[in-house]
Amino acid sequence: MARFNRMKVLNTMIETGIVPLYYNKDAEIVKKVIKACYVGGARVFEFTNRGDYAHEVFAEVNKWCATECPDMVLGAGSIADAATAALYIQLGANFLVSPLLNPEIAKTCNRRKIPWLPGCGTISEIGLAEELGAEIVKIFPGKEVGGPSFVSAVKGPCPWTSIMPSGGVLPEKDNLTSWFKAGATCVGLGSQLFPAEIIASGKFKEIEELVREVVAIVRELKK
Repeated sequence: MARFNRMKVLNTMIETGIVPLYYNKDAEIVKKVIKACYVGGARVFEFTNRGDYAHEVFAEVNKWCATECPDMVLGAGSIADAATAALYIQLGANFLVSPLLNPEIAKTCNRRKIPWLPGCGTISEIGLAEELGAEIVKIFPGKEVGGPSFVSAVKGPCPWTSIMPSGGVLPEKDNLTSWFKAGATCVGLGSQLFPAEIIASGKFKEIEELVREVVAIVRELKK
């Protein structure tokens, strides 16, 4: 069962402004990455369902997170079908993120009041996602869909739409500025926030420092 209610999850995403996302088959590495993000000021984290037995890694990490990072809102991403959504909800996911728009996932999440951020690439998909109850929609892949100009184009006729771009978002001031000025509610940050060489060398302090910088930048941009 989710530790945080739907409104708390959504408000934390809006307030923090960044959703770090990461996967590793080694639960201990995932824990170190989450801890670095937590100390750096992030309060939302998306564990991506990218490998065999990923749900087992998530289950272990989620139990650890409740004790070691009690204010971290941990969710699961790369959820493509309702069966996988149900599995992660049973394991305590506080929110789910998808690369696509699957109405069956919406039904599963809404029954349990779990926030769902579906991947959308057109304004029609965004409209359908909102009809299905999505409070924040993910545009994916953000850069390829149209970048910040796509966000501002959508916000013109649909100012009520809350958008999280993911894919093509960089942990740099100029790039972050372009997304938030265009009207992004929050952003998903993956490989650019967690360079493979940094993970391999165990320099988690560098991740902590980078997250702290990004959180500060976003906080200033959202004033």
